[in-house]
Amino acid sequence: MQLPEGTDTVELAVPDAFGILRGKRVPASAWPHVAENGIHMASVIYTWTPRCEIRDDDEWLDPSKGWPDMQAVPTGDLRPVPWRPGAVMVLCETKDEDGQQLPVSPRDVLAKVLGKAAAMGFEVRIGFELEFYLLDPVTKRPKHRDIQCYGLARGAEYEDVLGPMRKHLVDFGIPVEACNTEYAPGQIEVNIRYDEAMRTADNAVLFRNAVKEIAQQHGYLATFMPKIDYDQSGSGVHLHHSLWRDGKNVFSDGGKLSDVGRWYLGGLQHHMAELTLFGTPTPNGYKRRVPYSFCPQNATWGHDNRTVALRVIEGGDNAVRIEQRDGSADANPYLIMAAQIAAGLHGIEHRMEPGPATDTDAYAVTDAPLLPRNVPEAVEALRKSDLARKVFGDLLVAVTAGIAMHEHEYCTLRVSDIERDRYLEVF
Repeated sequence: MQLPEGTDTVELAVPDAFGILRGKRVPASAWPHVAENGIHMASVIYTWTPRCEIRDDDEWLDPSKGWPDMQAVPTGDLRPVPWRPGAVMVLCETKDEDGQQLPVSPRDVLAKVLGKAAAMGFEVRIGFELEFYLLDPVTKRPKHRDIQCYGLARGAEYEDVLGPMRKHLVDFGIPVEACNTEYAPGQIEVNIRYDEAMRTADNAVLFRNAVKEIAQQHGYLATFMPKIDYDQSGSGVHLHHSLWRDGKNVFSDGGKLSDVGRWYLGGLQHHMAELTLFGTPTPNGYKRRVPYSFCPQNATWGHDNRTVALRVIEGGDNAVRIEQRDGSADANPYLIMAAQIAAGLHGIEHRMEPGPATDTDAYAVTDAPLLPRNVPEAVEALRKSDLARKVFGDLLVAVTAGIAMHEHEYCTLRVSDIERDRYLEVF
């Protein structure tokens, strides 16, 4: 891989257990050697917490194993970083020191699922919508108090950062379709055009990192934390699924959902609860699940209905797709995509029929399966999932559950300012 002219620094990026980019920077002069041989990094990035804390009860690398190295080998496109001239970023694949795949690598799991789709004759295409907040870096609060969803005038007040952000993202190779203010002060949504699923997952991890860097350059703190305040909208990730064969969308039958699409929908619905943890990995994400919050509470589906978990969108042949809406913005893109695609493919294999459509208020539905409301419920459902063990393997399931329970216990044991304000003087 030849470096673009003017490159002085190459950034080698590896998404960790949460899809947060970790890596190293090397001078351009070192690139020929690194391109061929890769670099070494500690493999514990796949089992530590978002704050890089080492867990004593690590299911894969307990301290007695000495936290060994892994090899990170450049595998993606060389992407010039428009907001940092002279820098080029490249994603890496990881192997152990013997050249073997790591059983806890999220990207490898997605590759396995996409391999199965290919064997079934499908190319998976995914588009995504990601929500985030732009906050004052000192106060950690939005600069407004009112909601102006889709507000062009309000959006113009953020154009000092959103304008350069859109341009930089497109120049970085991420196909932005649109952005808008969302349903909370300071909340933004960006829509990314659908593409082959691995390319989309790569774009998603690069997108989150890019947004944070560009926001910082323009005096904002960007956060993908799912719920920054109890009375404001949470930030989610919505994935738009379609399967293609020979250049045609097999979800479409004359602009309506085909049999294949319906079975895929059935798989998504059937397995949604048990695979929730891959889409909502932290305790904070479950605080999004409140009525009339644009975040689903049950495993329902409907036609162009934003109260359900699975929104079927019909129209032109290329536009027919299924949107899964329950994931939180902090989800690892590789894991959430692998889980959802695996569920859909399982539905096709077994011709799973979805339940009846909910084309009214899904929050008022009382007989639909509820989604997990907290980490312990999600962990219990995941541990019972035969599909999860088959697709992800026992080890990755254990690591995912272990990290989530560590975060749950950490947050549960801490005494918050809210508790002090509510109870300290009363009792």
